[in-house]
Amino acid sequence: MIPIANLRNLHFGDIVNITFYIFLILLAFSFSNQVKLWWIVVLFNLLIIFFIIYLAIKWETNNPDIFSVKRFVREWYLLPLILLTFKEIYFYINLLNLPDYDWILIKIDYLIFGEHPTYVLSKIANPILTEILQIAYSTFYFLPVILAYDFYRRGEIDKYRYVMATVVYGFYLSYIGYLLVPAIGPRFTLHDFLKLDDELPGLLFTKPLRWIINTGESIPPGVPNPWDYAQRDAFPSGHTQLTLVVMYLSVVMNSKTKYFLIPVGILLIFSTVYLRYHYVIDLIAGFLFAVFTLATSPYLFNQYETKIGLRDGGKKRVQTVCSS
Repeated sequence: MIPIANLRNLHFGDIVNITFYIFLILLAFSFSNQVKLWWIVVLFNLLIIFFIIYLAIKWETNNPDIFSVKRFVREWYLLPLILLTFKEIYFYINLLNLPDYDWILIKIDYLIFGEHPTYVLSKIANPILTEILQIAYSTFYFLPVILAYDFYRRGEIDKYRYVMATVVYGFYLSYIGYLLVPAIGPRFTLHDFLKLDDELPGLLFTKPLRWIINTGESIPPGVPNPWDYAQRDAFPSGHTQLTLVVMYLSVVMNSKTKYFLIPVGILLIFSTVYLRYHYVIDLIAGFLFAVFTLATSPYLFNQYETKIGLRDGGKKRVQTVCSS
């Protein structure tokens, strides 16, 4: 039996992960008639939950050395789980044979602008701008790491945990969006994906960076039908959502990384449409998801820590974490 007292070692980020993996388990049960070997999916997610609880019980440490292996693994394990869960969402969308909703997103964009935004931006395209924006787009997963590491290296673990928990929470909210509105984006629907390097060329790094991103999105190199393999992750724009979350936290938490994160973040968000990864409605949804993430995360964070007896009050806790 696990001593209840030891469960107080679970951070809010741990709880976010456990909750989402329980959601995935319930999803597998709900669609067990469509998901072959659904019990393997359930077992896999249960193992991850047990792994998180094990880390909280056995690897929690007060060692002041923030670079000790035990402490580093305990605090940073959340990052690989974000990517692992991203792949599991891809697995679910494929197995459940969910339809694509790009046609609706295309219509909404056209109703708003009277044109397709990616067509409009094609008129200003040039290799230098494409190179800059492709590099900016490729920094996406590094931006939250940069912000979180700023607090981690200074030993401000409370702030680090708050940033990481909010980022993980935001990612998982976007994953729910992918399940509800699967879409592959304008580079497949409004443009010829196979001609992207010719129509939107860069300079030195654009092509290899595209290859890395395509590989991360499950698109094998050289296949004639890449749209069949691509992850359905256009709506909402997680790039917009999480970049806005990181930019906002860098300001309200007074991190010096804001001087890097804000300009790069602005370029990144613009690049999502320019590089044909997203429709503008994806960005609008990403903005709304970011607002929801930032509005609810502090409340949930405070309520959890107050209930397990780590803090006396919610508002005081938010002010403590979000001040310099």
